[in-house]
Amino acid sequence: MSKISKNLTKTEKKLIRQMYWRSFTLYSAVTPAKQGASGFEYSMLPFINHFYKNDQDKKDAMVRHMSYFNTNLAMSPFVMGVTASMEKQNSENDDFNAESINAIKTSLMSPLAGIGDSIFWGVLRVIAAGIAISLAKSGNIAAPIIFLLLFNIPVQLVRWYGGQLGYTLGSNYIGELYEKGLINILTKAASIVGLMMVGAMTSSMVIFKLKWNMVVGGKTILKSQQMLDQIFVGLLPLGITLLFFWLLKKKNVSINWLILGTIVIAVVLAMVGVV
Repeated sequence: MSKISKNLTKTEKKLIRQMYWRSFTLYSAVTPAKQGASGFEYSMLPFINHFYKNDQDKKDAMVRHMSYFNTNLAMSPFVMGVTASMEKQNSENDDFNAESINAIKTSLMSPLAGIGDSIFWGVLRVIAAGIAISLAKSGNIAAPIIFLLLFNIPVQLVRWYGGQLGYTLGSNYIGELYEKGLINILTKAASIVGLMMVGAMTSSMVIFKLKWNMVVGGKTILKSQQMLDQIFVGLLPLGITLLFFWLLKKKNVSINWLILGTIVIAVVLAMVGVV
């Protein structure tokens, strides 16, 4: 890790420190549509203000980072570091594809969320809690402090060095890909991965199962959900997702109205026994 910091200038180290401290606010203003977008954009501001001298370029960068973002908190500085390095490339090269920035960010956040959640929430937290609970049973008043230290020290080390690693890797490899003309291929691949992650999220998080069945003479002759699954598994959740996307994108319907409408319709359908 010391080799990584040696490759950074004094200004870059300062910017990464600012990003690290600002990244604690990642989920301080969460919305259903954007999740940690505002916190991500706030963390990127030091780089945006430093790299871009034109006000319009700064505005474009700020708008770019108000897109949906959601990943494990410990892994977020790494994504921020990679993104910051790409913003640097974008500020220095007029023909740099700015769309690749969000494409790379989207492709990284989901896999890193899975890794981070498994390691820090699934393993480290359980180990730290097990040690702390055994100390608490023996009457040791330092048990909660031990738990917090065992959990948070590794997390903060990953956060601190992850930001530096992401920025260094991004500066080296993104620049090399740009010089070789491979950045468009990387952007396309990252976009595909990002779409796959969104599709997986839709399948796992959007739940809509029909309970209504066709009954004749007290006997069920058609199970609606089973019939739909034979046609296309997850057909209704996919349809609902596409409908909401259309309402947001084409009709500019407020996300708050969509949430309220979903709650009302879900309650009504549940009361009449449809879902």
